[in-house]
Amino acid sequence: METRNIALITGVSRKEGLGYETARQLAGQGYKVIITARDHQKAEQLAASMQQDHLDAVSMALDINHADSIRKCVQQVTEQFGRLDVLINNAGVMTDFTSTIATADLEVVKSCFDSNVFGPWQVTQAFLPLLRKSSQPRIVNVTSGMGSYDDPAFGLHHFPGALTTYALTKLTFNALTVKAAKELKDEGILVNAVCPGFTATYEGLKEQGARPVEEGAKSIVWAATLPADGPTGGFYRDGKPLPW
Repeated sequence: METRNIALITGVSRKEGLGYETARQLAGQGYKVIITARDHQKAEQLAASMQQDHLDAVSMALDINHADSIRKCVQQVTEQFGRLDVLINNAGVMTDFTSTIATADLEVVKSCFDSNVFGPWQVTQAFLPLLRKSSQPRIVNVTSGMGSYDDPAFGLHHFPGALTTYALTKLTFNALTVKAAKELKDEGILVNAVCPGFTATYEGLKEQGARPVEEGAKSIVWAATLPADGPTGGFYRDGKPLPW
């Protein structure tokens, strides 16, 4: 039986991404990290890169929008490790950058909700039996300040009328976090939403004021490594509560 804490991260397909940096930081703290992606070859290459740096990482295929892929991944984790300590719902999409309430293509909106809400929801449902076998289970939902009402930079009350679809999916994901935390609290499963902030995960974003990916990932790692008496059902950036 694996004695290290085991963390699974969804949507890890790029070295520049938050998922990969989160995996590196957790592995650096002694975690065994399972990095997953729809394209297993990409996840496999990233796991190999971490292994070259003597970090404990393995890869698995996981498409959060397909139940059969989720089932196979759960089966693989069950057979190899028998439990899961941390689930990080990192996978998501930001599409239709100019959408507004008046102009949005609702089929695109539905697709975004599938990836940003229903995908991680069904992943969470599927991995709950393995999380319940952990002595310190944690669920971290990577969301956004755009999913709050009053975040001073990105909140619905302050941000211009763009990225409407993305904001609404993250608003829903934040609400899902609260409901899950209340439902699972008595089982000791801590569930929190984390906004990593405006992070330089793509070329050119640093010049626009984005923070280094290492800083954004720290927020996720903080929530993944909370002690037993840590908070649950909250919304955080840099370990500090964000206004809802």
